Amino acid sequence: MSLLRILVVILAALAAGQSLAHGNYKPGNTSGIAIPSLSHGEMAVVADYRSRILAIAGQVDKTDPTFRRLLNFGAIQYSYCLWGVAPGAITDEQSPFNECAHAYLSAAKALLLHMRDMPDVAERANALISDIDADVVRKGAAFIGCQYSGESFNTAEFLRPHWEKLAEHPPTLFALAAGMLLLVSPVAIRLAQPLRRRERKPKSENTTHL
Repeated sequence: MSLLRILVVILAALAAGQSLAHGNYKPGNTSGIAIPSLSHGEMAVVADYRSRILAIAGQVDKTDPTFRRLLNFGAIQYSYCLWGVAPGAITDEQSPFNECAHAYLSAAKALLLHMRDMPDVAERANALISDIDADVVRKGAAFIGCQYSGESFNTAEFLRPHWEKLAEHPPTLFALAAGMLLLVSPVAIRLAQPLRRRERKPKSENTTHL
């Protein structure tokens, strides 16, 4: 995904002043499918397996409404979270993106658990669940919590990053500033080129014929 696309999303969100309350989030709209909470440690493990979860989901021939809503929620929530590229989004609970990362990874886990009952992929889903469970136990991840670990979500309501916390998280600020610099620099260079050409152009000599 392009740097321009990421920066446009960031600037649009900042301009809109989008934010939700810190911690202890409860969906205001519960008309969708409930998604159980995920601990901070489990989230890091599920992040490592998310591509494999989606690969299995791509092999489902006969879908159902729950599958489609979980898959769609996870994809949209992932884009809200800037496709996981924000520094510390998964590992640092102080990141403005940590809570929304909890949401899309909780959806990934819920999707995987749902697929264990879908005949097309049940065997593969159960095998992956076993791999994840073993990894969680090996890393003691189930016992690693954070301020968002007890939050549950709902497919009827999306979470946005905490833009109001941006100034409190230097890694995100630095990444944003670096991204803007990379975006603006080529434009500045292109604008400067005509000026340089004019400066280098030799002045015509005026000759006077007697």
